[in-house]
Amino acid sequence: MNELPPVEPRMPRASEREEMLAGKLYNPADPELVALRDKAADLCTRFNATSRADHATRNAILDELLPGHGKGLDVLGPIFFDYGCNTTIGERVFANFNFTVLDCNPVTIGDDVLFGPNVSLLPPMHPLRWQDRNVRQAADGSMYDYEYGKPIVIGSNCWFGGNVTVIGGVTIGEGCVIGAGSVVTRDIPPHTVAVGNPARPIKEITDKDASVLQYYAQ
Repeated sequence: MNELPPVEPRMPRASEREEMLAGKLYNPADPELVALRDKAADLCTRFNATSRADHATRNAILDELLPGHGKGLDVLGPIFFDYGCNTTIGERVFANFNFTVLDCNPVTIGDDVLFGPNVSLLPPMHPLRWQDRNVRQAADGSMYDYEYGKPIVIGSNCWFGGNVTVIGGVTIGEGCVIGAGSVVTRDIPPHTVAVGNPARPIKEITDKDASVLQYYAQ
């Protein structure tokens, strides 16, 4: 079998940031992208080191890290964002411990979404062939690789159990429940309970699931 040479991005091209957000192959070692990630990392570090009782400072940090968030954002921390500015969050969203968002591609979260501990939203993708994926050396001696990303869209009124991982390219419909430990690799239709690795729908959520009808409400 003839071996194809390592992939190189097409030319001409936009800035690496524009290529990244468009889901094209990009170089994450680009100085603009490195600066944006460093800024986000510093903001996450500051947030994680700030007392939970210091609401004003924590909110100010979130405003700078996540300019696209709505009212009532409640984040316990620690948090880890690649960029922050590529994530849009609706109103009254709650994130438990260790919320991780590697937003090299747009991440969109609706209103009233609950994230359990250790939830990870992961848009980054790497080429399958090692020849295309491995780190390489530029003429100036610096090291770099090529990556791409796929967006994640999460509808309003969803609940994610602990240790859920959502892979790039996935849309999760409104009103879904994603069971603890699930790995979501494909779209989930609205008003569905999905569990497993890979996560699969196991039931539709209907009025039969109303709390007033459940044993714990009696």
